[in-house]
Amino acid sequence: MNLITLHNIGVAYDGYEALRHVDLEIADDDFLGVIGPNGGGKTTLVKAILGLVPHSGKIVYAPELFRGKERLIGYMPQQSDFDRTFPISVLETVLSGLQGRRGFRRRYTADDRRAARRLLETAGLADISDRPIGEISGGQLQRTLLCRAVIAEPRLLILDEPANFVDNKFENELYRMLRQLNERMAIVMVSHDVGTISSVVKEIVCVNRLVHRHRSNRLTEEQLRNYDCPIQLLSHGHVPHTVLEHHPGDCCCDHE
Repeated sequence: MNLITLHNIGVAYDGYEALRHVDLEIADDDFLGVIGPNGGGKTTLVKAILGLVPHSGKIVYAPELFRGKERLIGYMPQQSDFDRTFPISVLETVLSGLQGRRGFRRRYTADDRRAARRLLETAGLADISDRPIGEISGGQLQRTLLCRAVIAEPRLLILDEPANFVDNKFENELYRMLRQLNERMAIVMVSHDVGTISSVVKEIVCVNRLVHRHRSNRLTEEQLRNYDCPIQLLSHGHVPHTVLEHHPGDCCCDHE
């Protein structure tokens, strides 16, 4: 079942065409890895899906994405989009993920707080739950934002560069958690690291104004040549690495 369907989506900023002619379907069991060059439109695609930027074309949301007026989409933004100066604790930040259900004025219940603390314990943050978010590390903030994104049990989870600022130990734990979450929700994950996410996601979506979906979690040289992206593929153990040559114009792949 498709949760979201994009038809001929276009986004422009001050005359610059960030996305054009985008058609994409997100099914209820998808785990999509979104890759592409800086400025290619990855975050813009995410914000269009969330309804955060004006766009042309049509986006259809399935009824299953709603619980009453609440839209069941969890979102973990990039840290640069999050105000760390806001006077709120780690626990309160996680609880704020329930505002779509509780509203801004209703108090959180004891069950809400227990659910938030369980998530923080899973993420290794139980001992800093009362600290202000402005006083925690970048990696700790990433884990806090992930907890906030999933506390309302969304049907779709959207993550924008979730592995930024986390250490290797938690990065492995993060991907383990995401695999488990994918058993009950669709996931769309933006990442610059195609080599790592190819072992985690089910399919890869390449974005550079145009959007191309590969029905696999591996990209071959032949596939990328079809989009005029000259590459050299190198493998180290079980983790493939992709190195791209310099080339002009649109392409659908990640630049190192």
